[in-house]
Amino acid sequence: MTILDTFKSRIQVAERILITTHEIPDADGIGSEIALCLALRQYGKSAYCVNEEPLLDRYQYLDPEKVVSGLVEFSAELPSWRPDLVIVVDTNTKLRIGANLIAALASSVPTLYIDHHPCRGRDLSDHCIDVTAAATGQIVGEMIEHLGIRFTKKIALPIYTAIIIDTSSFRYPTVSGATHRLVARLMDTGINPPEAYNGIYGTKRVHHMHLLASILNTAATNHDETIAWMQMRKDDIDRFAGDVEDTHAFINNLLVLNNIKVACMFRDDGDHIKMSLRSSGEYDVGVIAVALGGGGHSHSAATILTRKDSENTEAVIERAIAKVEEVLRTLDAAEK
Repeated sequence: MTILDTFKSRIQVAERILITTHEIPDADGIGSEIALCLALRQYGKSAYCVNEEPLLDRYQYLDPEKVVSGLVEFSAELPSWRPDLVIVVDTNTKLRIGANLIAALASSVPTLYIDHHPCRGRDLSDHCIDVTAAATGQIVGEMIEHLGIRFTKKIALPIYTAIIIDTSSFRYPTVSGATHRLVARLMDTGINPPEAYNGIYGTKRVHHMHLLASILNTAATNHDETIAWMQMRKDDIDRFAGDVEDTHAFINNLLVLNNIKVACMFRDDGDHIKMSLRSSGEYDVGVIAVALGGGGHSHSAATILTRKDSENTEAVIERAIAKVEEVLRTLDAAEK
């Protein structure tokens, strides 16, 4: 049974469906849940999107039907509504959807994960996980079509936006012909690419450029320039009134460097340091992230670094880059 068949069989026996995504979601999770909710309503289901927190203003344009609610808001509006199926998109663990939402959901309610992130060491074969898909939005789009539902512009725009975000504008190696064929069908609904792109990326203020400039100014490389990294300091985010959610794509600026194999960005959060990794396509940064205690895709991964004793940020970065180099040497040796 394919994941499309699994999805359809689970949907057909459910009537009240709650859809959610991970905490502090960006447009890939948000777009996926909105599109799926609208499609399931069209399919005759009672469906709602409920997240730990309300939808940020910057994403409201993706939700003209107002299908996304925060948990507190939803509980006040529909206190007696209870789901018989919970769908979690863009993550494959309930641990990431938020403590309050976890507590509010009855443990007896079946859960279905729709995701393209690896779930190493866990058997989720009865869920809808496809690590070869370029985006969770791509999986959701294919599922909607598998139900026989035609795309409307209101369904298509959030999926299109989710795919743009998840593929960094179609630059990752998992983007396939199937991805682009789905995008073509989405565009046939009347989506205007410049408007869609500007809707998600064209909402910055000048201080965003100043923050980017300060971070790019920290860019450095190893001796053969195959690994590049930059540092995001909390003081800079505060000084330029930056939103951390606006900084996720900053790392992609390093991928234009000549000879680059692995790009890293370090965000100093005080007690710990968030390390993001991207690949030019030759190396699996998911493997590197696992070696550092994290995880992710072959082309996009992350981990949390903790300080040892009184280490400063520079010492943590030096230790992490040394580990990246060690893993790359191991991968190169395995290829010989």
